[in-house]
Amino acid sequence: MMMKKSILILAFAAFTVAGFAQTHDAAVPAPAAATPQAEVKAVENPNAPEFKFAEEEYNFGTIKSGEAVTHEYTFTNTGKEPLVITSAAGSCGCTVPKYPQNPIKKGESGVITVTFNSTGKQGMQDKTVTIQSNAKGGAKVIHIKGNVTKVETPAVATPAATPEVH
Repeated sequence: MMMKKSILILAFAAFTVAGFAQTHDAAVPAPAAATPQAEVKAVENPNAPEFKFAEEEYNFGTIKSGEAVTHEYTFTNTGKEPLVITSAAGSCGCTVPKYPQNPIKKGESGVITVTFNSTGKQGMQDKTVTIQSNAKGGAKVIHIKGNVTKVETPAVATPAATPEVH
């Protein structure tokens, strides 16, 4: 009798586990097929502010390693709403931008000042500043370029040997 109960309990447990292991694909609805009409596109604000830079790239020429170069990038908001710059980041720690903290109104101009420090740099450089704002087109990238030459260390003269006197 005890053996029959044990077999019955094991059989019941096996059926229970097997029942929970089943998946019911028919109960899960299939995802809707993607159609071009179903895609949602972001609506661009026709009144959004816009950057219009006098120049987006500045070539500082040739400088010696260790020198710093600063350049001002002038821009105008050609959009209809105020332009708000939320951040400006250099591509490395050697490139530091400063940007207006206040909104730039329609038709007004602003300046982004970028300082490039060439310490530890050598050769052709092309550093960028990425500007995040509420302007059309997303992030804006400006460049500061040039050549950094190695600083020549002057040769140290060795003292001339003095003849020994006997």
